[in-house]
Amino acid sequence: MLRPTDISPLARLVRRVDAAADGEAAPDSFATGFPSADKSLGGGLRRGDLVVLGGEVGSGKSSLALAMALRMAQSGVTTAFLTHEMSVDRVMERALAIEGRARIDEIRAGTLDDLARAEMGAAAVRLRDRSPIVGTVPAGGVEPLAEQLRRTLDLQVAFIDPLQALATGARPQDEELAAAVRALKSLAQELDVVLVLTSHLAVANAGRTDPRPTLDDFGALGAVKQHADVVLGIFREEMFQPGHGVEGATELLIRKNRNGSTGYVDLYFYKQWLRFEDMLDPDR
Repeated sequence: MLRPTDISPLARLVRRVDAAADGEAAPDSFATGFPSADKSLGGGLRRGDLVVLGGEVGSGKSSLALAMALRMAQSGVTTAFLTHEMSVDRVMERALAIEGRARIDEIRAGTLDDLARAEMGAAAVRLRDRSPIVGTVPAGGVEPLAEQLRRTLDLQVAFIDPLQALATGARPQDEELAAAVRALKSLAQELDVVLVLTSHLAVANAGRTDPRPTLDDFGALGAVKQHADVVLGIFREEMFQPGHGVEGATELLIRKNRNGSTGYVDLYFYKQWLRFEDMLDPDR
């Protein structure tokens, strides 16, 4: 027997369109805190999506991912930042440098001047009130990670730094990473959350005429290219042409956007603070 079509998904869509027209954030999207990127991504990152952020070693993948996690958490989004490459203390040290615009070496050495100390104190208060859930990527591959995320109450966005931490050595790494990408896409849909993975590039691009990351550079047997909803690449020209007056200039390349356009946005990287800012809409 035929039944009338359930109109609730349509009604939700209409409400979302109306909200966007009124300048409100879509209920299924979370702004990254970088306005140019959010505009290019149609308002931000969407529930159920798998997002991969990749770049060369030292390009600032972890710093940009942490910056997004911090800005999302401060806007009231329940956010987790899980890393394999730093301890929790090191992550919070970076967070203070990013938020307080303080040199991380001076934080470590305790040599901040009075102004920098005051800025860092204000940043610490903000982080105390609204901070991501910071932890480590559990050993053992995707399943222990999935169980950890399932236990996180009211989770909306989770950052995993990096994808390569999920390889266990049981199979060739490309095979394991491909399987991990597929499993994490399913997990994002199951939990109705955004999953953001940082990723090293599998293909060296330094010798190319255009060294900007491409979809094929992510490796994993093409799984990132096929299964991720959004693929972002970081390109910092100073890494390839040092001394040419391009220090700090960064392109965030939108290489894949399943539900929107591709292109790039301009960011600026303050290396001394490990801090990215939007070139068109910088923080004051």
